[in-house]
Amino acid sequence: MGWCRFDCRVRRFTGHDVPATGISVGIERLLLGLANLKPQEKTPTGPVLVTVMDRHRLADYQHLVTALRSHGIRAELYLGNARNFGKQLKYADQRNCPVAVIQGDDERVRDVLLLKDLQQGRCIAQSATKEEWKARDWQVEVATGDLVDAVRTMLDRQQQSNRIIGES
Repeated sequence: MGWCRFDCRVRRFTGHDVPATGISVGIERLLLGLANLKPQEKTPTGPVLVTVMDRHRLADYQHLVTALRSHGIRAELYLGNARNFGKQLKYADQRNCPVAVIQGDDERVRDVLLLKDLQQGRCIAQSATKEEWKARDWQVEVATGDLVDAVRTMLDRQQQSNRIIGES
């Protein structure tokens, strides 16, 4: 920051010579510094997304969210249109969600949940062929009572994977 003369700038806008002084914060230096900053390499990880397969079961899905949150796991219930499951997964990608929790009628009857490892799915989708993508175990079935432990295990595995990739 320093004192500056602004005579030329006043003349440029008014056409009159007017003596003028002021203070400059060095905007050019600020812009240069911002331009040289490295952008964040990684977007922050979003919450675990509990998907909605049946609007009449919102209370059940909210219990899943509450169970995750009560164990310190960030979780969110999808509140958009439950009919379009693809939109739910797109929403999860936009939020950078690491895991999606799914329980449709078939799973509820069997008292199980499907957990999709969305981070692994994103990595696989970038480089794998369709056959390789289908062969990966990025979706697992767990008992409803094991939700918290299974999600925590999946998140821990993702963190380990991120550390290994970061060290490379």
